Amino acid sequence: MSRAPPIIHHPAFRAEMPAGHRFPMDKFSRLATVLEVEGVPGPEGFAKPEPIDVQTLLLAHTEDYVRGVIELSLPADVVRRIGMPNTDSVAIRARAATGGTLLAARLALEGGIACNTAGGSHHACAESGAGFCVFNDVAVAARRLLAEGRIGQALVVDLDVHQGDGTARIFENDPSVFTFSMHAEKNFPHRKAVSDLDVELADATGDAEYLAKLADVLPALLSSVRPDIVFFNAGVDPHADDKLGRLSLTDAGLERREAYVLGACLDREIPVVGVIGGGYDADIDRLAARHAILHRTAKSLYA
Repeated sequence: MSRAPPIIHHPAFRAEMPAGHRFPMDKFSRLATVLEVEGVPGPEGFAKPEPIDVQTLLLAHTEDYVRGVIELSLPADVVRRIGMPNTDSVAIRARAATGGTLLAARLALEGGIACNTAGGSHHACAESGAGFCVFNDVAVAARRLLAEGRIGQALVVDLDVHQGDGTARIFENDPSVFTFSMHAEKNFPHRKAVSDLDVELADATGDAEYLAKLADVLPALLSSVRPDIVFFNAGVDPHADDKLGRLSLTDAGLERREAYVLGACLDREIPVVGVIGGGYDADIDRLAARHAILHRTAKSLYA
């Protein structure tokens, strides 16, 4: 039997949402089912995270914002910016997903690779959420590991179709975390942040050009940044059928992308954490299958 990398999941990753809400919340539970059916987590099943504690959240977010989320007292304009209701279910989900990314990071440091079945909430900045992102799980996890002295340098490889603007802003004056975002130039957010490295892509960029751009950048980054850990945001919204994307990747292109990023880290013995990032499709089964490419690829490389 082949080995399986740690796969993190928690039932709270699926929050209760108002009927007809445009965020595809059911994708998290469906993704877990797809992975279980395929046997991706291995016989031990999913690793279940603890919801992140408040003190750890404060390493990347302001106290007023954290309290607003947890105490359900966010201002109306912040709730609108997030695009999700300020409810217990959403707050618990955000804490569980952030705990999931921290657990994945710890397990990656032990075994080389681990993947969350949530995470990648890269629009959340220190004082506010945005774009369906409540807490910036990657930023929180990186700050916790830095505070513990477990790592001295992290690299964020953000390949969601949208710029990782919240992550860039949190770490804009922090050289211990290098932020790299490759995204659709004309997509959300309209006011971009400044990552340590931004690669902006034209509308309808397809597999070949996309992968060539990535290959031009990633090996040099891994060599120059010399990270102790890589956080890989494997958003599937660059897919041609994604309703919020502007690029034209195929399923095969996403699979090649995941194999390239994860393989490049493993070949250099750099621990790598996969988070699922964005993906927006009315067909939840199709969307879950797209997200499962990350975890399936991780298992194939880990075996």
